[in-house]
Amino acid sequence: MSERIAFIGGGNMAGAIIGGLISQGTPAGEIDVVEPYADAQAQLKSLYGITAQAQPGAFLMQASVVVWAIKPQTFREAALQVRFHTKNALHLSVAAGIRSDSIARWVATERVVRAMPNTPALIGKGITALYARPAVQPEERARIEKVIAPTGQFLWLDAEELLDAVTALSGSGPAYMFYFMEAMIDAGAAMGLSRDQAYKLAKATFIGAGELAHSSNEPPEILRARVTSKGGTTHAAISSMEDDDVKTRFVRAMHAARRRAKEMGDEFGGS
Repeated sequence: MSERIAFIGGGNMAGAIIGGLISQGTPAGEIDVVEPYADAQAQLKSLYGITAQAQPGAFLMQASVVVWAIKPQTFREAALQVRFHTKNALHLSVAAGIRSDSIARWVATERVVRAMPNTPALIGKGITALYARPAVQPEERARIEKVIAPTGQFLWLDAEELLDAVTALSGSGPAYMFYFMEAMIDAGAAMGLSRDQAYKLAKATFIGAGELAHSSNEPPEILRARVTSKGGTTHAAISSMEDDDVKTRFVRAMHAARRRAKEMGDEFGGS
């Protein structure tokens, strides 16, 4: 079988993976995309020179890997149209919530890997958790790693249900960062800074703190303690958040995200 790779769906996450593959030497001519929307087709053509097809067809039979980058609620219908052309392929799903037993049933093969990426994958700074069904061989895991590697870091999970926790932590995590950034900007503006000044300060702070955590082997509580002098300004802010039980509320919010991920699997993963 050839090393062609096919994408079902050509939106942002598919584009991130495609862009990474091309930047690392995969010819655009070895990539097929099924994407029904004209705007997304035009973007794929403009950015990568790929002519996407509006409908699946026999051309998919050449793919050794099929990447499912579509919305969970459309997965089953799309799979039933594609399955006759891709039974010999290895399947990688980046659709949130849809469990691998449903995917395997819909695409008529047990060679299925689920992935939970996050949006920094769009700039090669993401992290993706992966789970492979037992039928996936070690060399096929390695093939999946080559597909995912251009988007950032990755790790393998032994239990599929942990993907719901990953969805709550890193999958939804960028939105939490932006939410806190919004609050910092609002506070800065309320204290007299312009919103542009507050945005620049907040953005640089998030980037710098992330780099500090990335370059350190110490846990975040130690890094936080180093900039939290007792009786100082940071201590006043952290104490205020602790009085308001912010950490407990934040943990509760992440549990809500995990519950919704499970619900999506139940909701969209039927026969």
